[in-house]
Amino acid sequence: MKKLFIPTTFTVTIILLGGCVVNSNKENLDKDTIQKAKEIAESYLKNNYKDINEIEFSDDYSSPMGGFMIRGIVNNNKEANFSIDMDVNNSFEIGSIGTGEEFPERKEECKEKECDY
Repeated sequence: MKKLFIPTTFTVTIILLGGCVVNSNKENLDKDTIQKAKEIAESYLKNNYKDINEIEFSDDYSSPMGGFMIRGIVNNNKEANFSIDMDVNNSFEIGSIGTGEEFPERKEECKEKECDY
């Protein structure tokens, strides 16, 4: 039984240390990276959704899965909120988007295929 305990403890320690590395990388994003992510998110929202006049971003960039998530509201409406999961390490590609109840509808031409951003 003791032989099984040592490898299990080692594995758990490695997993926990790996989680710390992911969190420290997320907190060390520079201002240029965050600004570029905001610009891409704004372009995506304006090109894919109707009637977006104003976008306000949150200062929280954390993601439950350890990645980068950009959040905010549109048109000064707290019910028109969004969260965009984005890969900031390579291509700034948008992985997914979640929207609130009063978020504007997608543009007709962007419903079946995502429009360029």
